[in-house]
Amino acid sequence: MTSDAASNSTPRAPADGGSVVISVDAMGGDRGPTAVVAGMAESADKNPEIRFIVHGDEAQLDRLIKRRKVLAGRCDIRHAPGVVAMTDKPSQVARKGADTSMWAAIESVRTAEAGAAVSCGNTGALMALSMLRLRKLPGVNRPAIACLWPSRNPQGFNIMLDVGADIRADAPDLLQYALMGSSYARNGLDLELPRVGLLNVGTEEHKGRAEMKLANDLIAAAAEAGNFQYVGFVEGGDLPGSQVDVIVTDGFTGNIALKTGEGTAKLVGEFMREAFANSIMSKFAALLAMTSLKRLQKRIDPRRVNGGIFLGLNGTVVKSHGSADATGVSAAIKLAFQLAKSGFQDRLAARVAQGNAVSAGTDVATESGAIS
Repeated sequence: MTSDAASNSTPRAPADGGSVVISVDAMGGDRGPTAVVAGMAESADKNPEIRFIVHGDEAQLDRLIKRRKVLAGRCDIRHAPGVVAMTDKPSQVARKGADTSMWAAIESVRTAEAGAAVSCGNTGALMALSMLRLRKLPGVNRPAIACLWPSRNPQGFNIMLDVGADIRADAPDLLQYALMGSSYARNGLDLELPRVGLLNVGTEEHKGRAEMKLANDLIAAAAEAGNFQYVGFVEGGDLPGSQVDVIVTDGFTGNIALKTGEGTAKLVGEFMREAFANSIMSKFAALLAMTSLKRLQKRIDPRRVNGGIFLGLNGTVVKSHGSADATGVSAAIKLAFQLAKSGFQDRLAARVAQGNAVSAGTDVATESGAIS
């Protein structure tokens, strides 16, 4: 049952496209529904077009949403008694998770009630349920998780995929990642001609495994039809650089790189705090440098880039960090909103279909502007 006092019973996207509905798994994550609802409120305050279908314990959600005036009339609460824990095995959730808030959030995307789903929950379970309920796009062998990486590029971020959806990826998979990543860059970062690089142990063409060399040839051959610029092999040092906009790799390598980057950023932050707290003079120096330090903190704040998107499915799903606070949840919702509003899912499907045809040596006729 939906609580009428705290929600609008039909926060659906109207025919004129005046709003975008986001489906939210409110019970996932380490901080629980309090942080999720707070993040929803931040998003709602910044953008009047957003509406929500919120899944979870109705009593808790009704109480939390009533405290946020900005959410009045903009939420449809759907009761879901089950919760996917961080320790739950994906296979078990896929078999027995039909009563969970995560399942229900994905279901709202499957039935086209919502344009995208957001969850802070168990990544493996979320991918398993997304594949089970939404299914893969035609021609996609392995979906990917794409994340935003702080960089020196004008847009401030690079895109890297896969960062953990599947530990394996052969040459055709890496080609699909390049196509999907470049489409995400155009629709998510407004890059007209994204630069794509393939992560390898060196930039020389003779380096790397056999499948890397084959992927290099496939991606290079698809660049023109895929509407992206292929720069060839790149190394780990290029992840935060300005040479590329999209970094393609397998999920095993990408996940290790992501976790290493997060750990290094945390370590540097701790070292800086220790250095500035070392003496009276260093504390005084920190005070003088406060403006610059706050600017740096904002630029590298991981909460601003929170949200990995699942690519290659029949629906848009954004995975927020499990430990995300309100700011992090708001960032994930913002990403979901931008992609849903841009019609990204249809564009991605068209791009994958075109890429499959190109790699098979055939041609695809598309309407002008239909693929981006």
